[in-house]
Amino acid sequence: MNIKIQKILDGLASLYPDAQPALHFKSPYELLVAVILSAQCTDERVNKVTAVLFEKHNTPEKMLALSQEELEKYIYSCGFYRNKAAHILSASRDILHKFGGKVPKTLEELKTLAGVGQKTANVVYAVAFGGDAIAVDTHVFRVSNRLGIAVGNTPAKVEEGLCAALPKSEWSKAHHYLIYHGRRVCHSQKPDCPNCTFKDYCDFYNKK
Repeated sequence: MNIKIQKILDGLASLYPDAQPALHFKSPYELLVAVILSAQCTDERVNKVTAVLFEKHNTPEKMLALSQEELEKYIYSCGFYRNKAAHILSASRDILHKFGGKVPKTLEELKTLAGVGQKTANVVYAVAFGGDAIAVDTHVFRVSNRLGIAVGNTPAKVEEGLCAALPKSEWSKAHHYLIYHGRRVCHSQKPDCPNCTFKDYCDFYNKK
């Protein structure tokens, strides 16, 4: 790891020592459903929805007691509710019938579930099962490109760059650090560059 990236990573760790997932969950299954719902939706909204949904429907069996229309009513405010409901029910069926009712623990198996792409699989693998993975959401994508930690025009390219630039043992923690920095300082429209700890290292700031 080069000196610039080491200083940024150390600085992020110092700024956000308690960085952790914003989604509320009590099991790998609840996390999986919450991450599916979080696509193009805020974590705050998802937490409000799942607080009600998970009261009675927090396992694959209990989720499948709902029809698609009934589930859509629960998750309507998360957006894209038809597709998300279909994916949650399909994934729940697969978990129940193909994986014995347990969320699979490998990236390869997770990605066989409906609605589970690379980002969702990485989040569940890292957060629920302690695996080494970096999920590239909009915050991670933006901050990584701006700081020059990993430059790419797609999430896959940025993920590849981050995995190459950072020690594997730091992948999961770095994911949360970058999200926190994106939410608190390196905003999409109006980044707080003057007050950013990393402006001297930042490609975005130094090009302005």
